[in-house]
Amino acid sequence: MSKTKHRRLVQNRVFILFLGSIVLLALLAVRVGYLQIVQGEELQKQAIEQQTRDRIINSKRGAILDRKGKQLAVSATVETVTASPAEISKNKDVISPEKVAEGLSEILEMDYQKIYDKITKNSLYEIIKRKIEKEEADKVRNFISENKVLGIYLDADTKRFYPYGSLASHVIGFTGMDNQGLEGIESVFDKYLKGSPGRIISAKNAAGTDMLMKYEKLVDPQDGLNVVLTIDETIQRFVENHLETAFIENKLLEGAASIVLDPKTGEILAMSTMPSYDLNNPFYIQSDELREEIEKLVGEEKQKRQQQVWQKMWRNKAVVDSYEPGSTFKVFTSAMALEENAVKLDDRFYCSGSVQVATHRIRCWKHGGHGSQTFVEGVQNSCNPVFIDIGARVGTTRFMDYFAGFGFTQTTGIELPGETKGIYHNRQHFNEVELATYSFGQGFQITPLQMIAAVGAVANGGKLMKPHLVKQLTDKEGNIVVEYESEFVRQVVSKETSEALTGILETVVSHGTGSGAYIKGFRVGGKTGTSEKTPRGNNKYIASFVGFAPADDPQVVCIVILDEPSTGLYYGGQIASPVVRNILEDTLSYLGVEPAYTPEEKATLETSVPNVLGKTAKEAKNILQNNNLKYRIEGEGESIISQIPKAGIKVNQQSTITLYTEEDMAVTKTIVPNVLNQTVIGASNLISQANLNIKIIGAGSVLSRGGVVSYKQDPPAGASVDIGSVVTVEFRRVEAGE
Repeated sequence: MSKTKHRRLVQNRVFILFLGSIVLLALLAVRVGYLQIVQGEELQKQAIEQQTRDRIINSKRGAILDRKGKQLAVSATVETVTASPAEISKNKDVISPEKVAEGLSEILEMDYQKIYDKITKNSLYEIIKRKIEKEEADKVRNFISENKVLGIYLDADTKRFYPYGSLASHVIGFTGMDNQGLEGIESVFDKYLKGSPGRIISAKNAAGTDMLMKYEKLVDPQDGLNVVLTIDETIQRFVENHLETAFIENKLLEGAASIVLDPKTGEILAMSTMPSYDLNNPFYIQSDELREEIEKLVGEEKQKRQQQVWQKMWRNKAVVDSYEPGSTFKVFTSAMALEENAVKLDDRFYCSGSVQVATHRIRCWKHGGHGSQTFVEGVQNSCNPVFIDIGARVGTTRFMDYFAGFGFTQTTGIELPGETKGIYHNRQHFNEVELATYSFGQGFQITPLQMIAAVGAVANGGKLMKPHLVKQLTDKEGNIVVEYESEFVRQVVSKETSEALTGILETVVSHGTGSGAYIKGFRVGGKTGTSEKTPRGNNKYIASFVGFAPADDPQVVCIVILDEPSTGLYYGGQIASPVVRNILEDTLSYLGVEPAYTPEEKATLETSVPNVLGKTAKEAKNILQNNNLKYRIEGEGESIISQIPKAGIKVNQQSTITLYTEEDMAVTKTIVPNVLNQTVIGASNLISQANLNIKIIGAGSVLSRGGVVSYKQDPPAGASVDIGSVVTVEFRRVEAGE
């Protein structure tokens, strides 16, 4: 080969080698650029994850407090057990993974295989068990120390706890395992309550174990804010106690709801749905029947049914469920008619028992009708034909204007999930028949929350206030971070209309269908309601009552909804008004509202039995007579050695006190008679004949144009009691109306 050819061959090889190097470098540059630019962020993240171990420290969730600072939801300190599988594997010569799993399964009462799979998994971080109490955590620490275990950690955590159990369960809601709010206020205010989690960041080598130069950084968690509610724990307890009693006594098939509202501010003082559930165990189904039903199911069908039961159990009936209000809506038909001067208090109407509207004959609840009556009497009697006439005077356009003005076409904006707007006709489909049925509360649906907010406007000089549940957000020192002011929505009717109507509604309680809500010493206004659920004719009813007190200066408004009573009684005046009475009586006393008795009421006031032990018979007689009490003396002794009822017991004035004057004289017993379904006079006579005293509550406490009978007594019939003891008898109306 010539030198020239050899030189060219070498040059070609050098050129090819050079070109190949250039191409290789170019490919390498492209690859490096791709890794740095395109995949750089992801690779950097992976490198950090490989070289560090990041353990989350949950922040302390803020408390939920009532308006007076009582803790309704708090976060207790607990710990979470975590594992680093790589460190456990590296330490297997000291203690095997099998022994670690065995020890932890015994302490934590967990399945051995489940723990073993976690601590031998190809990962850097595994959660073994969340939220263990101090006693359990200390056992884990001792196990780690005694066996020189590496790779098992205890991290600070918090666990939600509800000190009052089921109290206000549908308002407060609950949290999940990750401390996230799942229902109620816990859910809606989750972003404020949860705070910011902290971290423990430690350096690791490629094997996932500690480096020779140990590095660890702590980022402190930031506690969440506290939520201060408008709810008053004491009033909430009043509501729940009385609502639960009504739920049981009336055998309600679809539950009950109640709200207590301050009409001047819109603050909700109490809100309850029955049945309630335990916030500390929110997934526990309390009904034995439902639990047994679910246990018989399997797979997807079981899960679906379980979810249905849970959702119904957690459902806040007062906010989420709409219902046909029935005669309670007559409050607003009255308000708009008075405001429009479409009716005067002494206008007369005639009810024959039914009225023809277009092609429909609409009946009054009272068979045979009420005859001639004034407007005020029509309200007291809750007469449907009267309100059909009044609605027609207002007219479709103005009626719907007021319907919207009272807030029935929109949600209130309450701080709870799932609020329902209700169901109603739009203006294009609101005609003569719809106007007639709407006038007495049929043909549409609203929520209990909308109803009480609107009645609050009637009681508050015509001013509609936005109902709300949250007063403040505070930090852990109690400093106010956010203040939620009361919000005025609109003036619906004038102050003059409001004052006239509250006066009329007071007579509904003193002389009409709402007499079951009468409270001696307090002016109570209100309206009964009874609606038949659709389809009509199914004998399923909702009984309701909405009331306020004192009627001349309303401090509180209360609504009670009883869904599908199954005992045979279903009128709101019969079963709902007594519940409101009990709630209002307790609440007014708690708030320190002073009673103002009429002269008639003063004559029937209760008095405390004075102590006459040791007095002569003559002295005892004088003391009892001065306290408007009667007496009966048993024995021939000179001084009183025993008395029934005992000193301090409250009895009606003119009750008889039995006095004993001889040591060996046993207190005489008597049997309590059965006074159920008796009139006030009949019950009083039977109890007096048994040498007992009567205490009358309920509809029997007020002179009513409708008949009243007793439906509850304590002690029960047949009980053996001391002569002179007090028998409490509660009365309800016979002709309760709607």
